[in-house]
Amino acid sequence: MDVLQILGYLSALLIGIVLGLIGGGGSILTVPILVYLLYINPITATAYSLFVVGTTALVGAIKNLKKGLIDIKTAIVFSIPAFIAVYLTRKYLVPAIPDTLFSLGDFIVTKNIAIMIFFALIMLIAAITMIRDKKKTTTKEEKIKFNYPLILIEGAVVGVLTGIVGAGGGFLIIPALVLFAKLPMKKAVATSLLIIAIKSLIGFIGDIQNLDIEWSFLIIFSSLSVAGIFIGIWLNNFIDGKKLKKGFGWFVLVMGIYIILKESIFK
Repeated sequence: MDVLQILGYLSALLIGIVLGLIGGGGSILTVPILVYLLYINPITATAYSLFVVGTTALVGAIKNLKKGLIDIKTAIVFSIPAFIAVYLTRKYLVPAIPDTLFSLGDFIVTKNIAIMIFFALIMLIAAITMIRDKKKTTTKEEKIKFNYPLILIEGAVVGVLTGIVGAGGGFLIIPALVLFAKLPMKKAVATSLLIIAIKSLIGFIGDIQNLDIEWSFLIIFSSLSVAGIFIGIWLNNFIDGKKLKKGFGWFVLVMGIYIILKESIFK
């Protein structure tokens, strides 16, 4: 095991710590860690990410459920189109993408390169939302009114994105729950974890049928990530996660730019 691989396993802890500290964002690191530190193929990495993200989010969701913070009906309404979309994406869409997409002169755009660049673009969007950090935090209880068409569309879109890049998509889900289901911010964050857990783990089922899964590695990596959540929650007693969120956003922005450059210019 070389230094990068050791860093990869230690970074699994970081994924959970970030999730525990700021309530999101950690999953956006999973694919780069798996690809660049642990040398895992991008297609397999996005599949493993679904399991890691789903398992880690499930632990957080159970904690929130005990506190009464999760709106079950909202989670079900949003999850149904999301998990159908993510399952179909992993089972049929991702395997259907050709290994070679097109070429630009001597530069050949492969399936792996395209997925990493697309993932990097999602990282940039996530980074911008963390850096901007709008302060519209609704805390009062409003009567939940579902905008069903928009929730169904948003759920399907998030499901497809999750299926392609393997990230949780909390930065898309939380605003949708606030805008379309009128949930207060605290409940939206808590409910999003349950949605992320459901759609990620169901999406991973689509991969079990297409890929050879190295279960021993996946369970060890996921366990470290789950342990990181508890460390992050403990650190919350001493560190204000909201203050870290913007700084982490800048880090994700730099990582996204790095991936685009590495996969295109410096390939």
